[in-house]
Amino acid sequence: MADAGDETAALVGATGGAGTTRLTVELGALLANDGRDVAVLDAAFATQGLSDYLSGRIDPDLTTLLTDERDTPLSAGLVDFSLDDATGRLACCPAVAPFERLARAKTPAAAQALEARIDEAAETFDHVLVDTPPVAANQSVGAVNAASRTVLIAPATTRGRDAVQRTTGRLDDLDVDVDAVVTTRGELSVADAAVPETDAEVTAAPTCLTERSTAAAVATVASVVLDADPSTGDGPGLLDSVGDFVSR
Repeated sequence: MADAGDETAALVGATGGAGTTRLTVELGALLANDGRDVAVLDAAFATQGLSDYLSGRIDPDLTTLLTDERDTPLSAGLVDFSLDDATGRLACCPAVAPFERLARAKTPAAAQALEARIDEAAETFDHVLVDTPPVAANQSVGAVNAASRTVLIAPATTRGRDAVQRTTGRLDDLDVDVDAVVTTRGELSVADAAVPETDAEVTAAPTCLTERSTAAAVATVASVVLDADPSTGDGPGLLDSVGDFVSR
């Protein structure tokens, strides 16, 4: 395993549609609002969902930094997520690429480059979160090898429970421990933390930033993922500090 420190985490979607991207960004926003500097790297190349949360030009994206521009500093691809009045920083490196470059970003050599980029981010940021797709591709293997913690994200369904068991087996084959399981849209018995289901439309503000109970749930996720204890705020602060998200 690469030496990336104790504050790097691969948030692995145990199955597609688990809400991993949204949870990764919400967790990053909560930590940044608490005064921490957080980097989010987008290893979910197929969906490229992190870019949906960002505005402005994305150039270079993460796949470029893993292929054509491996000598370019990671800072060149970071896009700051706007957080009003936050004392910390949330910087994202999304994947936005044509199919040809996506294919090259999934090679074993690119996976090794991803490990190096995670290490690079860990030198500057308090926390590094990697939005990681199901463990069926080289970039997923690179992410879990480099991160000091591996967390499975799964929906609170029978499909999600089965996916946790299947993914745990795959990670065992890689000699990677599962440090925590987080379920979305409800609870499973295997979960160390759970984010409740919401009736909000997909384009509505995230529930962890509009409802105290959900903010507390994301704080619990921070605790099990990074042993962090971010404040959820007693007044406007957290709940008024982030713009609209979309669910992915």
